[in-house]
Amino acid sequence: MSVPGATSGHRRRAAAVAATLAGSALLTAPGLSAAAQSAPSPPPAPASPSVTAPRLDWSPCKPGSPYDCATAKVPLDHSAPAGRTIDLAVVRRQATDPGKRIGTLFVNPGGPGGPGTVQVPQNYDAFPRELRERFDIVSWDPRGIGNSTAVNCFDSSKEADAWAAAKPGGFPVGEKERKAWIDAYEDLGRRCEQRDPDLLRHVSTADTARDLELLRRSVGDPRLNYLGVSYGTILGATYANLFPGKVRAMVLDSNIDPRAWTNGAAPGEPRTTTLLRMGSDRTAAATLDRFLDLCGSAPTSRCAFSAGSPEATRDKFDQLMRRLRERPVGPWTYAKTVADTVNGLYIVNPGWTDLAQRLQELSQGRAPKPPVYPPPPPVAQPNPYLGDEQAASVWCSDSPNPSDPAVYHGLAEDSARRNGDAGRFWAWAAEPCATWPARSADRYDGPWNTPTAHPVLVIGTRYDPSTPYAGARAMSRELADARLLTNDGYGHTALFNNASSCISAYESRYFVDGTLPPPGTTCRPDTDETPFG
Repeated sequence: MSVPGATSGHRRRAAAVAATLAGSALLTAPGLSAAAQSAPSPPPAPASPSVTAPRLDWSPCKPGSPYDCATAKVPLDHSAPAGRTIDLAVVRRQATDPGKRIGTLFVNPGGPGGPGTVQVPQNYDAFPRELRERFDIVSWDPRGIGNSTAVNCFDSSKEADAWAAAKPGGFPVGEKERKAWIDAYEDLGRRCEQRDPDLLRHVSTADTARDLELLRRSVGDPRLNYLGVSYGTILGATYANLFPGKVRAMVLDSNIDPRAWTNGAAPGEPRTTTLLRMGSDRTAAATLDRFLDLCGSAPTSRCAFSAGSPEATRDKFDQLMRRLRERPVGPWTYAKTVADTVNGLYIVNPGWTDLAQRLQELSQGRAPKPPVYPPPPPVAQPNPYLGDEQAASVWCSDSPNPSDPAVYHGLAEDSARRNGDAGRFWAWAAEPCATWPARSADRYDGPWNTPTAHPVLVIGTRYDPSTPYAGARAMSRELADARLLTNDGYGHTALFNNASSCISAYESRYFVDGTLPPPGTTCRPDTDETPFG
């Protein structure tokens, strides 16, 4: 998932890879009365089969590129299709074996805020070979994001950089930093409200699910094939319940508990944040503990941060965190290092080895160089602008979070007592929503158990630093007809870690002919993909 408040680190390799989670949700905002904020959301607008599907005029994104690009025009407000339209940037890689082609596989790489036109081409090779052969792989930048009609609250990149530099990195530590953080995000909300308030009210998950239905119709598939990771699981679940008869095959990988996302559709002020309801703090702590355990069990030739045993390595990490709180190493503060550690757990290879090297350098008093990630392929445009406001615009209008900025310090410290340093990271990640100025005009809060035309395959990873395995169990229970496939491995999403041929085989067979894995199936990482192995 994509964290507007915490860091943009996973918008590079991990954002170009898995697109993360963390975002924000509901809010108390200027101009919204307490009654308006506690009132239940209105029922979602009905599906609009009368809306004409957008025409997709495909052409090579660049001369000689294997990717095709197109722009789809869709209604800003699906309940008023004759009104303003917005653009969706769409990318396609055609099936490599046209004679075996089944149809189109739509992919959402997560976020909210993940630009599919960048992330899917960058990670195209992670898709199982049989899917690349038999499906056109199509993705898009959801409304509000990237190269589509985007939420952009600054006049220039220089202005955006100046805003970002004025707030603490990672999360705030101490009263002065807390004030700077809260003030910065309140200022961001004001800027966004002034730029395009109508767009802010129409970037919900339900809006994007309706866009996806129009895109399905545009490519001519009678039913949808869909693969969603992280935030993309909520998008998929929303589509499945708005358009249940249109589901052919749907894989949801690294799941968000729908009831955690919606706060159970409860009226009134939520007591805690989306991410804490989900258990992102607990799963990050468990994954970090596993990282330190495996690192400590390995020699330093395989894990640079190893202190010779799991216990000694955990002590070494705790001592490093205490030392950084008192004495940062160059730009590497305590909060920046915690954020980098959580983000570094997303992609196992080479992410865990690289993270161990950075922690070792910090323990020796040296400032490590920032991670270097491969540039995205030259598909359509250079990297689009992906400011914090894009993830926040979806998260904060869609999912309830406390509206009083003053409560986040207490939530962070309470989580830290239970889950260590990662608790502060995940608690503060949702604070931008406290002062976000818009609520969605079309939010979907359930039900989640509408029978679909075909069953859904749900994948959950045991040691995921963002979306806990419990979220996959919850998703498989909430949906009317779903099968849980367990990845007894590490990292955020099975797809973009690409570590288990067992997962790939079950996923491919399901998409090709609808065959589900047997109940209770568990896959493990391939031997050569085991961390520090």
